Amino acid sequence: MQNKKEEPLIRRKIKPTAMRQLVLKELTEQKTAISLSELEKKFERVDRVTLYRTLKTFEENRLIHAIDDGTGSTKYALCQDACECHPDDLHLHFHCSKCGQTYCLSDIHIPDINLPQGFSLISVNMVVKGVCVNCK
Repeated sequence: MQNKKEEPLIRRKIKPTAMRQLVLKELTEQKTAISLSELEKKFERVDRVTLYRTLKTFEENRLIHAIDDGTGSTKYALCQDACECHPDDLHLHFHCSKCGQTYCLSDIHIPDINLPQGFSLISVNMVVKGVCVNCK
């Protein structure tokens, strides 16, 4: 019998190890996207490679998505339950120039992109930069 903490992992066909459950719990508690180094600071004595592999497993199984917000450090945020990380699921991200936080704006979808014939879309990353509501 699975517990509530394991449900998101099992739904995405990820084996619910203790480490994965801890990382998922931390990601669930975040209000903004988080980098590997920020996540690493939240855990004492956890190997950076283990955290990285956990994030990659989550990303490959569409539990989280990676965000390139232009800071040079990839950030990670939980996907919504129905997300399959297809272009139709993609949403806008907002990076605050003042506090450095990156927010998922899940209700604002990236508009359709009509590429020239012969080009194929693999992924889209749209980041708007400005000052967040907390820093205004």
